[in-house]
Amino acid sequence: MSAQLAPQALTGANLPIRLTRRGRLVLIGLPLMLGAAALLTLIGFFTAPALAASGTAAPGQAVSVAVSPGQTLWDVAVLAAPERHPQDVIAEIQELNGLPGSIIHAGQQLYIPVDR
Repeated sequence: MSAQLAPQALTGANLPIRLTRRGRLVLIGLPLMLGAAALLTLIGFFTAPALAASGTAAPGQAVSVAVSPGQTLWDVAVLAAPERHPQDVIAEIQELNGLPGSIIHAGQQLYIPVDR
């Protein structure tokens, strides 16, 4: 007579976890993406004050003017700071107003740097 063991039924607690390729990707990729997002947020948080502090003029150091018909950015720069070279003043005006070029329109409001 030989003894035979009856096969045991696997219950939910005994089953081994088997992940598909997609499951492994989610299990590894999701924490990596969350970690990268947290890292980028921290980098942005710590560099934003430094970028804001490096501006050429604070809000109290600029005045707003309206562009007159026929006026160019050169004319505005000469009127704003006659003792300085117009190209330097134009560069500051472009930076203060976020202008990509030198085109301005009549009635446009521009921030002009105040003499230092």
